[in-house]
Amino acid sequence: MKLGDSALRDLRSTLRGQILLSGDDGYDAARRIFNAMIDRRPTMIARCAGAADVLTCVGFARAHCLNVSVRGGGHNVSGKAVGEGGLMIDLTPMKSIRVDPLRRTVRAEPGLTLGELDRDCQRFGLATPTGIVSPTGIAGLTLGGGIGWLNGKHGLACDNLLSVDIVTADGTLLTANSTEHPDLFWAVRGAGANLGIVTSFEYRLHEVGPVLGGAVAWPVTEATQVLRFYDEFARNCPDELSANAALASAEDGTPVVGVSVAWIGPLDVGERLLKPLRSFGTPVVDGIGAMSYEELQRGGDGAFPNGRRHYWKASFVHRLGPDAIDVLVRFAATRPSPHTSIGFQQMHGVSARVAQAETAFAHRDVQWDCLMMSQWDDPADDEPNIQWTRELHAAMEPHLKRAVYVNDLGGDEPDRVRAAYGANYAHLAAIKAKYDPGNFFRGNQNVAGAS
Repeated sequence: MKLGDSALRDLRSTLRGQILLSGDDGYDAARRIFNAMIDRRPTMIARCAGAADVLTCVGFARAHCLNVSVRGGGHNVSGKAVGEGGLMIDLTPMKSIRVDPLRRTVRAEPGLTLGELDRDCQRFGLATPTGIVSPTGIAGLTLGGGIGWLNGKHGLACDNLLSVDIVTADGTLLTANSTEHPDLFWAVRGAGANLGIVTSFEYRLHEVGPVLGGAVAWPVTEATQVLRFYDEFARNCPDELSANAALASAEDGTPVVGVSVAWIGPLDVGERLLKPLRSFGTPVVDGIGAMSYEELQRGGDGAFPNGRRHYWKASFVHRLGPDAIDVLVRFAATRPSPHTSIGFQQMHGVSARVAQAETAFAHRDVQWDCLMMSQWDDPADDEPNIQWTRELHAAMEPHLKRAVYVNDLGGDEPDRVRAAYGANYAHLAAIKAKYDPGNFFRGNQNVAGAS
């Protein structure tokens, strides 16, 4: 639908934030996100300054029959933060944060990144579970579940969510928590992008002081033995220890197999528990040491710089058996790009002891998020990198669960959305039908409402 000048003038006069059209200063920067494969052009971008702006944008989009996309951190590989045409509601200017150290809670707006949230909370020696790459936005990460370094000891990001303020499809601002709109609060914790636009998150905080973090790496020739050891080591971790593995490249491009760790507890105890890992085989790197929690959270940033092209596949896996390891090692040797990695993000402890039906995030097992993360620089290399990723996922399929973390889904996998919610899908679809019967919020990993 073509918008008249008067409609745009009215919208601009109503918002505290900024409206950007193609050709305006800042338009291209606002539509540029983490995955450089995404090059979509919204008709307009609304850079919202607060909840009132979001309400106005939802009402405007409904009145003018505009498709809506919603940008928080813009770090999701699917690129659904940016739509082609329509209205992009950009939440990145919304960065208000208030820590309450006495109640051990924090109220945070959706434009914040993990690093920005961590910075303010750590001034009081506190933290809430988020992810593992600090430029990631808190909004999309939390609304999809939020697997990170603290999941063993304190659960997922969504498990530590106490309340949200959310703009629903009918243009209403609601508070959802355990007593107000509890069905909506249930659905937000794992499928939030389908239900509305969250304008404020309230999280539970935990004491987190210095940690043991870093990585050990071995020559790729030892990958089979290392991954077999890692399978046993990680599955026997106490809640305070998380260990993620990867087949990747060192900074100089040398192929390696590595294990990154986070110990959230007394440092001397962690040193003892990590000795078997650090003494296994013939490590070429041992970078494990005491560090601040903020340093731990920034540790993976260098592997995911902005500006690269990304194509990912992922599924959950219960364990790394010999046959699965053989497939992984074989494919790691044929990676088309040195920037590509095969990763295993551990999920265990508290996060695995939450009942499946307690949140929309359903996959509550001791398991790994098996990530096949292709990234490269040149558009001319798209085909071989995408093909390699698809072939690896197909070869691994016999060893994978029919389950996937919604935040890992690409933009070409609508058929796998049900697998992201498993037994919770029907209940989620019913709540979607209640709060968004017309599927206004569909520019996401979409859940069709129950008929």
